[in-house]
Amino acid sequence: MNVIAEKFATCDPVWSDIRLEAHEIVNSETELAAFIYQVVLSHEQLEDALGHHLASKLSTREVEPQTIRRVFGEAFEDAPEIGEAVRADLKAVLDRDPACQNHVTPFLYFKGFHALQSHRVAHWLWNKGRTNLAMFFQSRVSALFGVDIHPAAVMGRGIMMDHATGIVIGETAVVGDDVSILHDVTLGGTGKETGDRHPKIGNGVLISVGAKVLGNIEIGECARIAAGSVVLHPVPAHCTVAGVPAKVVGCAGCDQPAREMNQLINDSDED
Repeated sequence: MNVIAEKFATCDPVWSDIRLEAHEIVNSETELAAFIYQVVLSHEQLEDALGHHLASKLSTREVEPQTIRRVFGEAFEDAPEIGEAVRADLKAVLDRDPACQNHVTPFLYFKGFHALQSHRVAHWLWNKGRTNLAMFFQSRVSALFGVDIHPAAVMGRGIMMDHATGIVIGETAVVGDDVSILHDVTLGGTGKETGDRHPKIGNGVLISVGAKVLGNIEIGECARIAAGSVVLHPVPAHCTVAGVPAKVVGCAGCDQPAREMNQLINDSDED
């Protein structure tokens, strides 16, 4: 390991892994060499690389990539916790997605990861009062990735949005740490009421494919929401709910359902 690689490995092991994996891609897929150098290997920090990569996706003819890169840079500098959340999200994807074998793959290609990191910057903009630019980010993320998260929504760290197509998260929703959300999930309201009207998702919750959680209700930590469920009432911690409308059908099946990603409801899960 050379001096530069050793520095990355010591200071930022996730970024070190991404760079090493990027070198492997260059060696094995020469057609991608220019892309990999531009997106990963020409940058010294993960934040710089991520800002460059997402700016190329979010930009338009009217809002150029360098403008969006500057916004990402401002956000990362002002709120270093965003960078910490980025790394936690990458670790979550590698830990929970059997289709993912390294850190560089979600960094380069997974739209759920891209949508979430774009939202983190949009949320920073929203909190700074720059609501129009925040809404621009939301609009671009929705159009590009099929993921619609209001800039005001609060997202924890260590979140995996698997496949991500069709995810909708409303303005006053709060999602805790270490949550797994699969595609076609809605965290929405129940009508045209205003104010605090969206779900509050506890740490470690698994929200399975196509689930709809509606209203200002609390989903307890490490709960599990079965595929296709419509949840209209609070869910106790460490429980599984299923059905339309959803009802408690047993325990969560394990201590950490968001990490286990087991969506099957077995007799052994029952109380």
